[in-house]
Amino acid sequence: MRRSITRRLVSTLAVAAAAATVTAGLTLPMSTASAQTGEATGYATQNGGTTGGAGGQTVRATTGTEIHQALCNRASTSTPVIIEVEGTIDHGNTSKVSGDSCDTADDVIELKRISNVTIVGTGGGAVFDQLGIHIRESSNIVIQNVTVRNVKKSGSPTSNGGDAIGMESGVRNVWVDHVTLEASGGESEGYDGLFDMKNNTQYVTLSHSILRNSGRGGLVGSSESDRSNGYVTYHHNQFENLDSRAPLLRGGVGHMYNNHYAGIEKSGINSRAGARAKVENNYFQDSKDVLGTFYTDERGTWEVGGNIFDNVTWSSEDEENYPAGPDPRSTTSVSIPYSYELDDAGCVPGVLDQIAGAGKGNRVSDGNCEAEEPTDPEPTDPDPTDPDPTDPDPTDPDPTDPPDGTNLSLGAGADGSGKASGTSYGNVVDGDMGTYWSPDGSTGRVSVKWDSNATVSAINIREAAGAEGNIGSWRVVDHDTGAVLATGSGAGAITFDPTTLRKIDFVITGSNGTPRVAEFETYAP
Repeated sequence: MRRSITRRLVSTLAVAAAAATVTAGLTLPMSTASAQTGEATGYATQNGGTTGGAGGQTVRATTGTEIHQALCNRASTSTPVIIEVEGTIDHGNTSKVSGDSCDTADDVIELKRISNVTIVGTGGGAVFDQLGIHIRESSNIVIQNVTVRNVKKSGSPTSNGGDAIGMESGVRNVWVDHVTLEASGGESEGYDGLFDMKNNTQYVTLSHSILRNSGRGGLVGSSESDRSNGYVTYHHNQFENLDSRAPLLRGGVGHMYNNHYAGIEKSGINSRAGARAKVENNYFQDSKDVLGTFYTDERGTWEVGGNIFDNVTWSSEDEENYPAGPDPRSTTSVSIPYSYELDDAGCVPGVLDQIAGAGKGNRVSDGNCEAEEPTDPEPTDPDPTDPDPTDPDPTDPDPTDPPDGTNLSLGAGADGSGKASGTSYGNVVDGDMGTYWSPDGSTGRVSVKWDSNATVSAINIREAAGAEGNIGSWRVVDHDTGAVLATGSGAGAITFDPTTLRKIDFVITGSNGTPRVAEFETYAP
């Protein structure tokens, strides 16, 4: 069996295409250390616009309690305020504060029944650790340059119903920009959505941000009957290592452009219950069912244009799944009321690698990045210095030979995205070729994890007897960061640059039969 082993963090095609134009296509604000920068984009510019606390007092906060105090010390619930946050905000420093201009609670940042507020990370950065941001019955809110991580709805500690950022009940005009929202697993590990909107939330933009390592990216509408939400823009965001909901859109209108989707395991943009999605100039990579209506017979629609689908697999249509691919075509037309500039889809991975997420200086693209097709040598006249194209790369290891050294997986832990009946995650680290793990479908994730850091530069995937050749396409992911370490197809030995981590994922994105992984071996350099 021919196996492809490739080391990359983003598409090599996209990096090559964008290399000459990315620097010229970025805009750096005058100030990157403090205060809100830039202006709202997308649907957040409508309905009167979104300015947050612009023009108000600037207050510094290093604890969650101080954030609440800044809200409560205002003259009224609508008095503008910019809250500059630095340090780690967690359960130990976030308490309820009372006052006429606020309505706060312990163990969650509450923006409730208020307006005209900016929360912006500054200085050395702002991390909301296991603590969510809750926006309810509020308007004109800006959240910028912060990281929110590992918010749980079950287990301990819990916060904000498990949402990193959650909006509900008559929320209007919210701009969330240059944030990093991340979890460390799915619902079974206690996590919920990273960016959720429900119960009449409208005119929202999520821009220049990273959503990663979660079972659920985010939803718009809590049920098929909750169709009062919408007018949401997602642009220049990285959606990495998610099971689904990127986003789940029920009713309303969503505009998704210049986003990079990598490692979507089950479904991506899920337009359903009458929703209408405009999907343009996005880069979809190493993912499954990135657009369509899924898990319901109440269908939505989409308009598509300028997207790149790189190693995307599509399921078959049935009574509750209507994938847009393998040849996505528009099923509606969506008129956008605001102006915007589109980068070529081929530029998107390279551009976002420089600008997306917290701590990137709030840099933005100017929308002028044009991808260039790489120039290939004449296929009939190969470079005489190149190796024989019919021979394998002489520097690549033989994928049929296991790596040298000690198998670090023995004695380690294991988990995954789902398992077929009668199989176990632990079977891939027990050293027994007679036991195995299978996903609960044709694709899925199995992971090896350690209690402390391990440095890994190679893995060996061994299929159970009788299942040889069933593993199709795959990717290897640093679960801690979401970085893709390698992609390819078929089982065997896989090498990549030495990486220090505590959990490594083997994600099967395509199969030729039921995958059966007997051993997931890991090796140090």
